[in-house]
Amino acid sequence: MTTSGAEQPAHEGLDGPALRDALFADKNVQPIRSVDDWAREDIFESLDEVHEFRDWVTTERKANLA
Repeated sequence: MTTSGAEQPAHEGLDGPALRDALFADKNVQPIRSVDDWAREDIFESLDEVHEFRDWVTTERKANLA
């Protein structure tokens, strides 16, 4: 048996920003107000990983300058 469509919000007729806003409202998505919202202590396991990531970002930026 399938679930009823009544359980899911209807977004018929919505497109573009209106659809985006409705989907965000359904999930109670909040805007990022500061980089502190992204701060996490466990992203990199070691200082070597931080350096590897930094080097990769630097290389990518230089490659995309041309």
